[in-house]
Amino acid sequence: MSDSLPDWAPATVDLDQPSAARVYDYLLGGACNFEHDRVFAEKLLSTIPEAREVARRNRAFLRRAVRFCVDQGIRQFLDIGSGIPTVGNVHEIAQKEVPDSRVVYVDSEPVAVAHSLLILDGNEYAGAAQGNLLDVDGVLGAEPVRRLLDFDQPIAVLMAAVLHFVPDSANPGAAVARYVDAMASGSYLVLSHAAKVDLQRSQDGWKMYNSTSTPGGGRTREDVAAFMAGTELVEPGVVWLSEWRPGSLDDTTTPERSIGYAAVGRKP
Repeated sequence: MSDSLPDWAPATVDLDQPSAARVYDYLLGGACNFEHDRVFAEKLLSTIPEAREVARRNRAFLRRAVRFCVDQGIRQFLDIGSGIPTVGNVHEIAQKEVPDSRVVYVDSEPVAVAHSLLILDGNEYAGAAQGNLLDVDGVLGAEPVRRLLDFDQPIAVLMAAVLHFVPDSANPGAAVARYVDAMASGSYLVLSHAAKVDLQRSQDGWKMYNSTSTPGGGRTREDVAAFMAGTELVEPGVVWLSEWRPGSLDDTTTPERSIGYAAVGRKP
């Protein structure tokens, strides 16, 4: 992608400021990123060489979790902090199994939303909206959410690799609790989160993010478990990304290289 805005991108996009969503897209091999995102990502890789592997493990967990939810009878998904859609995203996975599965993507990054709307054009069972995870009323009241999702029926709310960009001072736990409270019995909360690890390169990586519009930081396994309050953890609980119900192609020999935790909980 060139550094001139494509026709579909909002004119308000800041080309000079790296974005976590676009950096993640670059790490996954996507094309919805700009020069500053790529420069930042390459510096991140020089600091944390496993960053690309972590992004791919996170995306692989999301795919497994979505398939699990479909197998449990879930037919509607709210993906908050969805990022820029890449191959194997939520609607592709869910609708491959059940064509009329309904999916809504929500992200605060305008490029993520614009590109989501572009690829979802003509898909009557999927939509996207711009919103902030902390603005629970705004997310739940967004037009595609109201049109496509029924919170009186079981739903899967997905928060993959987003909460580590919300500081404790913003009380993200209270926001997550409100989403859980809004979910019907039999719903699922799917969550992944960067781990707080005693690695200098990890700390240096977060210092890099602190210079962007999306500062962040890892949390402990206990912190991540606290986000799951109000749900019953699905086995194997809060584990490294690659340890959550791995498939035959998942690398479980060095799960700690995920530098991230995964969890799925069912609301009783």
